[in-house]
Amino acid sequence: MSLKIRLARGGSKKRPYYTVVVADARSPRDGRFLEKLGSWNPMLGKEDAKRVELNADRIKHWLDQGAQPTDRVLRFLNEAGIAKRDARSNPEKGKPGKKAQERAAEKAQKAADAAAAAE
Repeated sequence: MSLKIRLARGGSKKRPYYTVVVADARSPRDGRFLEKLGSWNPMLGKEDAKRVELNADRIKHWLDQGAQPTDRVLRFLNEAGIAKRDARSNPEKGKPGKKAQERAAEKAQKAADAAAAAE
């Protein structure tokens, strides 16, 4: 059985509240889970201590059993010092899209033509 440590959404519309759970990878997001391991309230400020609450002992137990955390949960575990998350680098992500690059090239060409006409 493949286990995941992931978030299960709760709360009302536009007021999310998540619980950190360990569940079978095949079960639905808000469906059956094995154990609650913590919570995350994204509505609280980043400085608030109650924003992310984790049960470190149980999380370590499940990691030893082979459970794989999702990316968001791994970020929380990295901040808490429970697990290590490697830094990712995607230099292509910061670049503008194809159309935006074409518009910028056209704008630069018009500016160069205007400068040449002014001389």
